[in-house]
Amino acid sequence: MPHGTLYLIPVTLGDDHFAGVLPVQVVDVARRLDTFVVENEKSARRFLGSIKTIKPVRELVLLTLNEHTAEKDIPALLEPLLSGKDVGVMSEAGCPGIADPGAKLVALAHRKGIQVKPLVGPSSILLALIASGLDGQRFSFLGYLPAEKSARILKLKEIENRSAKAGETQIFIETPYRNQHLLEDLVVHCHDQTRLCVASNLTLENELIQSRSVAEWRKSTLPNLHKQPTVFLLLAS
Repeated sequence: MPHGTLYLIPVTLGDDHFAGVLPVQVVDVARRLDTFVVENEKSARRFLGSIKTIKPVRELVLLTLNEHTAEKDIPALLEPLLSGKDVGVMSEAGCPGIADPGAKLVALAHRKGIQVKPLVGPSSILLALIASGLDGQRFSFLGYLPAEKSARILKLKEIENRSAKAGETQIFIETPYRNQHLLEDLVVHCHDQTRLCVASNLTLENELIQSRSVAEWRKSTLPNLHKQPTVFLLLAS
């Protein structure tokens, strides 16, 4: 029996209407599937309900893959695919496989000879980069920074030095309830000429994108980023 296809399904970055950010073809694929691997079942069911899947949402099979999933449990998630069923992967981060555990499943699917098909949709990381005005030729995504303040400040200095030496935009994120602390540390501890972009609530009605030098940030009123999904970008010279 031929294997099913593993579809990487992008979702909206918040409660915005899907038609504004997702191509019709992507929605059509998601509507016809009845088995999904998801990071958060509650938000996944909310999204699937909004696009009106062919099968009622309550009858869909949702398998969980998140930061708490043990490595030994990941192979079982591929069993529907190995039996010929198409499966969709959905992430809390917009596009699966970027800053979420979906990459582990995709890697295993390749090893098992399962076709992986990425679909087009919003990635907060790329949207932030193209809107920042910072260097889009050379960039690195660093994921999350240390939670502890002194370790975070040391990491910021390391990031700034790396950016200056390589001429490379550095992209990173933080848990939403620590965003304000991160912004304050960036403004206090980075060099005046370093360029800093803050991109928050991307694609939503309250979207905020501000890009300026650290010196300019110090002269301005800082936005309130507490519990607001935000991407930070830095380019030092």
